[in-house]
Amino acid sequence: MAKESEKQTETLLSIADRHKSILDILQLQGGVSVTDLSQRLNVSEVTIRKDLTALEKQNKLYRTHGRAIPISPYIGDRHINEKEKQYVLEKQAIGKAAAAMIHEHDSILMASGTTILFAAKQLVEAKNITVITASVSVSSMLSQNRDIDVVQLGGLVRESSVSVVGSFAENMLKYFNCSQLFIGADGVDLEFGVTTTNMMEANLNRMMMDASQQTILLVDSSKFGKKGFSKICNLDKVDMIITDKNIPQMYLDSLTNLGIEVTIV
Repeated sequence: MAKESEKQTETLLSIADRHKSILDILQLQGGVSVTDLSQRLNVSEVTIRKDLTALEKQNKLYRTHGRAIPISPYIGDRHINEKEKQYVLEKQAIGKAAAAMIHEHDSILMASGTTILFAAKQLVEAKNITVITASVSVSSMLSQNRDIDVVQLGGLVRESSVSVVGSFAENMLKYFNCSQLFIGADGVDLEFGVTTTNMMEANLNRMMMDASQQTILLVDSSKFGKKGFSKICNLDKVDMIITDKNIPQMYLDSLTNLGIEVTIV
């Protein structure tokens, strides 16, 4: 009788309706557990797992550790020219908000990445600041302004990011102390933290954090729920995050609970 009752309950929603509800929940929350879906849709966890398997085969979601997320969290390295064309309006707004935090006589660190580059574009008219950067593109851009002292870190230049990594850059950082570090990321995960696709870049970013008083993460909302190969740091090592309005509510709530200041543009 119990099995018959369960079967009757699970027919309240058709398979198509359940699948739509699951995808709607994922879109809203950015991730959800099997148990939560079972309770919300009033069906067994066995049924939910079958639904998730079917949706995963259709490339509509990704399953991981008893949870579902909208797409695979794992990302590969892409060239800066490709990434620069994505989420342009969001990156422009994030870059503008970041630049507004920089004042005359500040000494700042700027890591690499397209969002960092958008922030640098907002600084081309700045007066009397010092910028230490791993990004060759940022250095080239800002060095055109005589009122900006630019320190280009040395080392091996990564072709995909047009930025330097390695021991030479790391050793240079030992001699600096900056008020702010502006850093990008390829992924931001609540459990795994802030990540990038290159382990040498991740190590350099950690050393940049040690050389600055405040770490400010610049990421568009597409980076939340993603994981790169190399971990930069746990989220509690970040002081502030500047992102766009499409950040999943689950992430916004969790970051706020961690005491991280989140600026939404």
